[in-house]
Amino acid sequence: MRILRLVADVYWFFSRWTFRSEPAPQHSGILLAAPHTSNWDFVLMLGVAWRAGFRPKFLGKKELFRGPAGPIMRALGGVAVDRKNPAGLVDDLVKQARSGETFQLVITPEGTRGNVPRWKSGFYRLAREADLPVTLAYCDRTTMTTGLGPTIHLTGDVKADMDVMRAFFADKAGVRPERRVEPYLAEEGRAAE
Repeated sequence: MRILRLVADVYWFFSRWTFRSEPAPQHSGILLAAPHTSNWDFVLMLGVAWRAGFRPKFLGKKELFRGPAGPIMRALGGVAVDRKNPAGLVDDLVKQARSGETFQLVITPEGTRGNVPRWKSGFYRLAREADLPVTLAYCDRTTMTTGLGPTIHLTGDVKADMDVMRAFFADKAGVRPERRVEPYLAEEGRAAE
């Protein structure tokens, strides 16, 4: 881990981006990385995680794990996801969380960099079912900052929990601001604004 921390320190020293962070989580949890608007989000989130002192796990479409990129993606903490058939993914991750293994799972709630109307709720279900805290991680091109925000425990009141997230991410634009998706889950029971 010391080598990864050194890599991150060098990266942040030379980067145009500024790293900012609240205290890093010390136990297993979900690192909710938003807004997800560019492939550069991945590089920034690795830098954030390594600088904060942990090796993240992350979900990636299974196509990224084919060929020579596969071993690299797995070494970086990647977990392949079949986006056409994601059944059982949350259950598998809940089992892993309950096994006692310590990890920070980076999840991009949009599920893609493409144009989507709202966030996907898998992170919420996983956090509730496995009793994992959620740390809000961000990148904001308008201020050229990225880092870790507060760690929250979801209450089960979806709207109230999402109101907390909306307030935090309200001024975070992502790497490509035109692709930003408003934090909203279908389970909130209202039309996306």
